[in-house]
Amino acid sequence: MHYNDSLRNVAIIAHVDHGKTTLVDALFKQGGGLRAGQQMDDRVMDNMDIERERGITIAAKNCAVSWNGVKINIIDTPGHADFGGEVERSLSMTTGAILLVDSSEGPLPQTRFVLRKTLEAGLPVVVVINKIDRKDARPEEVLNEIYDLFIDLDASEAQLEFPVLYAIGRQGVAMKNIDDEQKDLIPLFEAILKHIPGPAHDPGQPFQMLVADLDYSDYLGRLAVGRIMHGHVHSKETLACIGENGKPRALRATKLQVYDGLKLAEVETAAPGDIVVLAGIEDVTIGDTICTSTNPRALPRIRVDEPTVAMRFGINTSPLAGREGKIVQSRAIRDRLEKETLRNVAVRVEDTADRDAFLVKGRGEFQMAILIETMRREGFELSVGRPEVILRKDEDGKVLEPIERLYVDCDEVFMGVVTEKLAQRKGRMLNCVNNGTGRVRLEFTVPSRGLIGYRDEFLTDTKGTGIMNSYLEGYEEWRGDFPTRFSGSIVADRSGSAVAYALFNLEPRGVLFVEPGNPVYEGMIVGEHNRDNDIDVNATKEKKLTNMRAAGKDENVILTPVRRMTLEHALHFVREDELVEVTPQSIRLRKAELSAQKRYQIAGRRKG
Repeated sequence: MHYNDSLRNVAIIAHVDHGKTTLVDALFKQGGGLRAGQQMDDRVMDNMDIERERGITIAAKNCAVSWNGVKINIIDTPGHADFGGEVERSLSMTTGAILLVDSSEGPLPQTRFVLRKTLEAGLPVVVVINKIDRKDARPEEVLNEIYDLFIDLDASEAQLEFPVLYAIGRQGVAMKNIDDEQKDLIPLFEAILKHIPGPAHDPGQPFQMLVADLDYSDYLGRLAVGRIMHGHVHSKETLACIGENGKPRALRATKLQVYDGLKLAEVETAAPGDIVVLAGIEDVTIGDTICTSTNPRALPRIRVDEPTVAMRFGINTSPLAGREGKIVQSRAIRDRLEKETLRNVAVRVEDTADRDAFLVKGRGEFQMAILIETMRREGFELSVGRPEVILRKDEDGKVLEPIERLYVDCDEVFMGVVTEKLAQRKGRMLNCVNNGTGRVRLEFTVPSRGLIGYRDEFLTDTKGTGIMNSYLEGYEEWRGDFPTRFSGSIVADRSGSAVAYALFNLEPRGVLFVEPGNPVYEGMIVGEHNRDNDIDVNATKEKKLTNMRAAGKDENVILTPVRRMTLEHALHFVREDELVEVTPQSIRLRKAELSAQKRYQIAGRRKG
């Protein structure tokens, strides 16, 4: 095997909020990723609006910096377990990883999730303990926790001898020892070149490339992104693509590009190990091999974890449909979902018996919420159902469900309420550590369905101070039913505009979601009932007027502020017979069957 020493492909792996994207910014500034005089935003890698708003990385993105004549391709991976499909693909393109850990929080569950994938792939790791300027930094203890984690994940002897650096990503400094002078990131660049090998390739083999990612350009069509495993490729060369069926199809790459800084640069030829973007390849999917047409040979396909959550996406069928969004047809929704499956390997779309509705499967409710949020910003109107977990059956016909390993860090006083709530949701406590600091760390196994919608409740129960993280551990036997919601819905029984007088009289019944003047319709959920049954109400009722009062006295009722529904909260709130109506401007809740009469008939049939 030969190694391409003029190149390094490195993934940055870390838990959410441990500073990956900020560190990449600093590498850019110091590694010649930006042209002289080029302006640069903070968090240059997070270019989607949603990523900037939420401060998270959703899609893995690639970029390149050069240092001492060596090109370093940096692949920034998401930290959320919901975007695990991105992590696996990213790792298939790399020869090593930088593990970034917060000097106070230490390794957290998603660190574990991504690191396990890295060690399974046999990649060497450079450990960077970041944010050592924090007041509550504890770098020595965190380093011991990292060693424990590597041993726990069955790291090899070579992987256990990882180099350790200490960094302050925001200031763009890294040090070999914690007391060294703080200057720049040169120690990190040196560690990458020394400990992470160049990509290996066999000079006797013809050109082979594994498609690890797909993109789409309005000008060039489908783009296939991947690492060249062996051989060279030239622009406009006649190539072949080997799909899942193992049969090669002829194709011609119209454009060959590589990463140069944040942009793509067109090149005539690319060397082994480089990460390239090929344009002009229509019928290609992730995991395919692109190779020479004269000697086609397939590489092992990328395996991706199966989806665990399914959601129904359909057209908006409410009386207010089409008023706020530009795109309402089922065909357009289907095309958009199909396009998402091209870019996102963890998402799958299936048809349902209803031709205006589709079943979308993915890794988690968070990933689904991001997809819905993206679509509503693009002008779509749609109705979506509650996220449901995907069950499996074993050989004996027993039902299996996905189980999560959940880690909770909270104040000691909240331990009782957290344990009680998780026990109701069929959670089992495995471990409880009390360091004597007033905070406890708890470990549970919980069914995935038990965590849908629990995060909001958890934050309320711990007064916003608790931290919870989880990753998918595997499938276990069904742990039994439990109630998802203890309250009923307050449902409007006619169309119109909500009136202050009516809402004021409904307040004792529960928490309202609508304000005076908001449009309502029959079957729309206008609040959460105090009791566990649904009630139908008239939210448009005005006061009967007589001539026996002073003018203006009745209009000035003072209403309690309504609960504003965020998209995630709405998805958790709805039951099986309810839907969320999503438009670019509004999020409304509604019954799947709008007619009150038909709902009574269905309920009567069930009782009978």
